[in-house]
This record gives sequence, structure tokens and C-alpha cells, in this order.
Amino acid sequence: MTVRAMSPANRDDALVAMRDTPELDVLIVGGGVVGAGAALDAVTRGLSTAIVEARDWASGTSSRSSKLIHGGLRYLEMLDFGLVREALHERGLLIQHIAPHLIRPVPFLYPLTHRLWERPYVGAGVLLYDTLGTAAGSSRGLPHHRHLSRRRALREAPCLAPDSLTGAVQYWDAQVDDARHTMMVVRTAVAFGALAANRTRVLDFNHQAGRVTGARLVDLETGVEFDVRAKQVINATGVWTDETQQLADTRGQFQVRASKGVHLVVPRDRLQSSTGLILRTETSVLFVIPWGRHWIIGTTDTDWNLDLAHPAASARDIDYLLGQVNSVLSSPLSRADVEGVYAGLRPLLSGESELTSKLSREHVVGHPVPGLVVIAGGKYTTYRVMGRDAVDEAVRAMDASVPDSVTERIPLVGAEGWEGVRNQRHQLAARSGLHVVRIDHLLGRYGSLVHEVLDMIAADPSLAEPLPGVDDYLRAEVVYAVTHEGARHLDDVLARRTRASIEAWDRGVSAAPVAAALMAPVLGWDAAHTATEVEHYLARVAAERESQEQPDDATADAARLGAADIVPLR
Repeated sequence: MTVRAMSPANRDDALVAMRDTPELDVLIVGGGVVGAGAALDAVTRGLSTAIVEARDWASGTSSRSSKLIHGGLRYLEMLDFGLVREALHERGLLIQHIAPHLIRPVPFLYPLTHRLWERPYVGAGVLLYDTLGTAAGSSRGLPHHRHLSRRRALREAPCLAPDSLTGAVQYWDAQVDDARHTMMVVRTAVAFGALAANRTRVLDFNHQAGRVTGARLVDLETGVEFDVRAKQVINATGVWTDETQQLADTRGQFQVRASKGVHLVVPRDRLQSSTGLILRTETSVLFVIPWGRHWIIGTTDTDWNLDLAHPAASARDIDYLLGQVNSVLSSPLSRADVEGVYAGLRPLLSGESELTSKLSREHVVGHPVPGLVVIAGGKYTTYRVMGRDAVDEAVRAMDASVPDSVTERIPLVGAEGWEGVRNQRHQLAARSGLHVVRIDHLLGRYGSLVHEVLDMIAADPSLAEPLPGVDDYLRAEVVYAVTHEGARHLDDVLARRTRASIEAWDRGVSAAPVAAALMAPVLGWDAAHTATEVEHYLARVAAERESQEQPDDATADAARLGAADIVPLR
């Protein structure tokens, strides 16, 4: 494997190769984590592989999750042991081998409110959770759960109101920057030879004798249309699954229902706790998740049938989350404490239940017409299994013998040698002039590829300066996002390569002109285009803020759609 930069030139070359290759083995539509996982699975089996995404990598569901790598403790209550076991196995692979530089263990406190029956009930569930993890070989590096008295629980989480609990159970799971991880999966696929292009949309599937033989694509950056031939096309478009299936003149074998999940981001100092929290609500569970210098509070779980690209959080959503978490806090949070808000859509398989929280998180694979494989459902943690299953289905229709999946044993770029580089962090700090805390932050984002970022700083020391209003990120990271990580627009950098859009009090507004100026020479923007990028980003922030003041989904959606995309989908 040769680690390649996902540079503008690499994207251009990939588009030319897609057009000129007589026939690819696999074309994957959809650049979320499932599509990325399928691309890595296919290319590491020796299949010629291409992946396209209409917007940016992880721009949909895969950048707006709860950012947890977990088995789904609540699915034990639904007796879905198979899903939990599978997810815990994947959690172990990610922590131990596939992405140790991106995945971090995180403790959660489950407050108990009933004195007699609840501790043995919850304790038995968490014991089973740990046992399933051990049986799956996935618990190494994660402590087992422990029972806490009320006094001990309050020492762990002083922010809790003393009368809100009788004791607690603490257990461990893991978390990830979902957008960063998805991009790294794509970059790993590119390192093995996959062709990858974001901002590239499928206009239609091509057909011959009732079979899908490829797709008509458009490069949204230039407007150039071209055809790509492929033996198999994999539709991995998540909440857009039904819409994409229609291009093949079929409604498909299953339908996907979108469930909206809203999360709040608040500063770390607003809640005094050394542990995350998991709280039971009337319909689901609520997480309070440590996130660097912040907390993420979420999520809601409500049906959504409005705009799929830009789900909007309403004032009702925000007030609901604040109300739920405030019910257990000694010092309640207010709207003034919320520095960031984001909403995402889960692609759930349609079922009989009217409540989206009761719909299946398991995935299904179908072959609705020859040449087209559809993968839908699932949860972030099991993306690798979903990608494998989709490629398995595609391979079954091929004449040639194709090797089995090997992605269990494929580390992502940045994982190779990461522990050794991490042990050198003090030397890296001394050589670069950066504080060791800054080096630790960079290691958690780039792993062993951190040298590429530090080399940029060595060549231009001004890139060691932080972005205005979002001190966690350096100017070098903006340039690197364009030269190595496939970022094409300002929104790609501030919303996904960094998390300025949800972590900064001003949602990245003050960073926008600085970041755009850094991107401009690499992408060939003139002054007018640079100004347009900034204007579009400011409009996005304003529209999101306005939507979050609206009373319901319909009015919030209308407000959010007041800001146009920087690249229309033509």
C-alpha cells in the first residue's frame, strides 16, 4: 500500500480513469461510511473499483452521528443479541487494529433511580454487554463495568443532582470523529488503487438488455458529463436509497425511512464530570458524551420526511434535549450554553412500527435488478460488515473467482506505526516548536501521518498559527485538508475536516475568511470565488441559526433551505 494524497490532481486523474476504463469491476455510489467501507473491501479483493459522492465525503449521515463506536446497549433490551455481538466485534477490531489512532475509549455512567429492582436489572444487562464483548474478542483495552454507590457516582459526576439517583453503573464504550474516519476509509481505499471523486453525481444508471451496466455521471465542479461502465454497481446512498433505486426503474426490495437525530454541543466547563452519561427517556436513551473541550448531548429520534440533505433542528428539538438532561443536573443548562447544534438522518429499514426508535438498525442487501446491488439500514459501528456484505453480493454475480474479504486485517492510513510515533510526541514537540498537547491533538487526527502536517509547518511556520475562533485547529490543517484529504470547498473544511461549525461559539464565522484564503491558491480560486465561498458559508450558519429558532420541523426546514449549496446538484 502506498499512501496517496487525495489532492485536486488525484481527483482529476480518477475521473479520467473512470471514463477511460473499458469496464470497472465495481462502481460504488455514495460516499458515506458504508460506501467507503465497500470501496475498501472491493479494492482489497483485487477488484477494479471506483466510488463517487454527489457532495463531500461523509456529508450526510456519516458526519452527523452520535460519534460512538458501540454495541448498542439498548438493543439488548430488544433481545437483539446478534446485532450487539456483531457491533462489539467490530468495536474491538477498530480499537485494536483498524483505527487505533482515531478511536478512543470513553466511560459512561448509568444513573439508577429505583432502589430495589433496577440495579440487578441494569447490572445483568451491562454484564451481558461486557460478556458479549469478551466473547467477540473486543474488550481488550476497555475496562469492565463497575457498580457505584450514590456517593461514588457523584464524585465521578458532580454535575448530577443528588436526588436524581440512588447509585449508578459505569461501563465503557468508544467514540470517533465520524467524518474524519469516513474520509480516512476512502483515503485507504485510494491507497490500494481505488478511484475516488467527490462532488460527482450519478445522473442515471445505464441499462442493456434489462441489466444495469454502469452510470451516467456529472462532475459538478465542471459540469462535464460522462459514462462509466461497470460489471456491478453498488447503491450505498443511505437515506437516499429509495430515490437512487428509481434510477434503475425499480422500487427495490425494501424501503428506507429517515429518522432525525439532533445533538447539542456545550462547553466542557458547563458540566462537571469525568465521565459520560447515559439516561433513559420515555422513547429511547440520551447520551452526554465527552468531546474534547466540549460535551455532545443527544439524541432525538423522530420521523423526518422533508429535505434529506439539510435536516434542520428546531427550537422544539433543542428544548426537548435541554429538558431531558436538565432533569438530572444540579445546575440546569440554558439555550445560552449551547455553542453548536447538528442534525442527522438515520437510514432505518421501514417496518410495522410507527416509532422510528423501534425500527431495525440491522442492514439488508438486495439485488433488485441484474448489475445493481443495494445496501441499506445498519449502524455506523458495523460499516465494515455492511461493505463486505455488499461486495459479497456483487461478487456472486461475477464469473471470475474473487478472494474473500480481508478488511478485518487492513489498518487504515495513519494506523501503521501510530503507537511508535505517539511515544515520540515529546521529540516531535521539541522539533516542531508546538506544545506537546497540540501534538497529541494532531496525533489523534492524523496518526502516523502527522509528519506530513508537521512538514508543512516546517516549510511555512505561519501555518502553526491556530484558526481564529477555533483554537484547536491549525492553519496547516486547512491546507492539508485540500492537498491530502479531498476537501473542495470551505464548508468541507469547517464542517467535516475540522469541526469548527459546531465547536466554535460563532460556528466558524471568524475562521471562514482565513481558511478560504489558505485554500484559494491550492484550488486556483480568484478573489471573487474566494469571497463567494465565504458568503455561502456565512449564509449556511445564518440559516442554521434561524432554523433553530423555529417551532417545528416544517418551519425549521424552510429556514434552513434559505441558504443555497455552494455547488448545486444540477
